[in-house]
Amino acid sequence: MPESSTEPTVLIVGAGIFGTSTAYHLAKSYNDPSRITVIDRTPSPPEPAASHDINKIIRADYSSPFYCELAYEALHAWANWPELKSYYHQTGWINFGEEGSDLPERIRKVFKDRGHDPTKDVPLEEIDKHWKGVLKGTDLKGFRDAYWNPEAGWCDASAATASMMKAAQNHGVSYAVGCVDEVCLGDGRVAGVRTTSGEEYSADRIVLATGAWTSEMLSPVEDKLGVADDDRVERQAQAAGVAVAHYKMSADEMDQLSDMPVVVYGEEGEVIPPPASNQLLKYTNSNTFFNTIVTESGHKISVPPKQDQHIVSDRLKRETRAAMSSRVMPTFTEGKQEDYWRLCWDAFTPTQDWLLTKHPHSKLSNLYLAIGGSFHSYKFLPIAGKYMVNVLNGQGNGDEKDDAWQWKKENVGRRGAHEKTKPKRELRDLDDGDAAGPAKL
Repeated sequence: MPESSTEPTVLIVGAGIFGTSTAYHLAKSYNDPSRITVIDRTPSPPEPAASHDINKIIRADYSSPFYCELAYEALHAWANWPELKSYYHQTGWINFGEEGSDLPERIRKVFKDRGHDPTKDVPLEEIDKHWKGVLKGTDLKGFRDAYWNPEAGWCDASAATASMMKAAQNHGVSYAVGCVDEVCLGDGRVAGVRTTSGEEYSADRIVLATGAWTSEMLSPVEDKLGVADDDRVERQAQAAGVAVAHYKMSADEMDQLSDMPVVVYGEEGEVIPPPASNQLLKYTNSNTFFNTIVTESGHKISVPPKQDQHIVSDRLKRETRAAMSSRVMPTFTEGKQEDYWRLCWDAFTPTQDWLLTKHPHSKLSNLYLAIGGSFHSYKFLPIAGKYMVNVLNGQGNGDEKDDAWQWKKENVGRRGAHEKTKPKRELRDLDDGDAAGPAKL
């Protein structure tokens, strides 16, 4: 059916970073926000989406001037918006530069070129003298230098996501809980979506903000439409995962960690300060992976596994300890068992650019995509939706942004925004048993 002459109804599937931000900004632009509905499998913040997390890094340190400028826009919101500022902690970060890597230099050049460089060198031999000595014992073999940026920090991720969604709901946005498992086709467009319990939701415009689950959701639709491999959404974004370990800190350890910055351990991973609410010191192993399966139609796609995301193989645990928790700030992990583990999944794009676009297929004329976090996009929670609203309104965001976030027909041939996290392996290769071929959907 054609869109009504009044404000078009919008259904946003997914309440993570992109879904929440889109709902928030769309509600502010609508005279009647009740025409906007968000649906997710759980109440906000959505579990098990990437935005359902104890904390995320907030920083403008990019080797890409494009994302650096966007990050400063987001940083202003984190520091000033009433919905967000109480969840933002400007602790700074220390970034260790690995031998043979030029990433720190490229990041700092972006700051210098824009006329504002907040960073300064920190000699490796003086690391123990800073931040109450929390980095004592850190293995610095293979590192040549480090820099400090006081403008970086972290946020209480789950709480901030929920706060933004609450603000959208206060404006009049509806929130429905249901597990969407089918995109329903109509006459030359998407008729709506159906949940596992059989409920149907329809709208003039459908926005898939489904992150790592996007390929799994669209694959049956692409089968029905006979979409060629090169034109499928899997070529735009793939589900990728990282392993994260959490250690419970004592009251005395929390006091010692009170001045702790975010610690970026080259390309191996990072450590984020423990929130007071749970006292969990978080280690992320940045050696990512796909989880490739074969669909009933014979197509290979990467999807998050069906099991609980807190189930992590012993092999992956050993790797994470060896790469991170036994090497970075070991005085806080030595002799301890992890409080819990998690596999965190995101939609990873070839250049780590977002995908904020209308679907190009002629029979999906009212379907839009807001995905592509690529392990670096939580910080953009305040602003990503502003740009998605422009896409929904057909206004665009200017040539540079439209080019970066459009549906790509071929490899754009430029360096990625977050290259170091590109997956090079499969989750099955990290199982405790022998590796096997891709599973069947």
